[in-house]
Amino acid sequence: MRMGFSESAARQVCVELERRGRGEGIRLVVETSECSGLAYRLEYVDKADPADLVFNTHGAMLFVDPKSLIYVDGTIIGYSEDDYSSGFSIENPNERNKCGCGESFYV
Repeated sequence: MRMGFSESAARQVCVELERRGRGEGIRLVVETSECSGLAYRLEYVDKADPADLVFNTHGAMLFVDPKSLIYVDGTIIGYSEDDYSSGFSIENPNERNKCGCGESFYV
């Protein structure tokens, strides 16, 4: 099992948590979706769930619930920013395809 953040994503997570003034890290959740079946959700973690798996990469904590792990094992969360946009990206080696809108995926 290997998961984590790119260096730029880890820096941004730390910036966001500092800006919020609280939090332990970010949780990656996989939910059911209408398009392709599954969708990602990132959320702040203020208190870890004892069942979570925790990955510390580049000084930032990534939390994953056991139910989601089967879909995201090996995933790296990145972050990019340019003159027009910024945001996190999810590179999941288990994805087989994404829907046309890019909001959901299936494995």
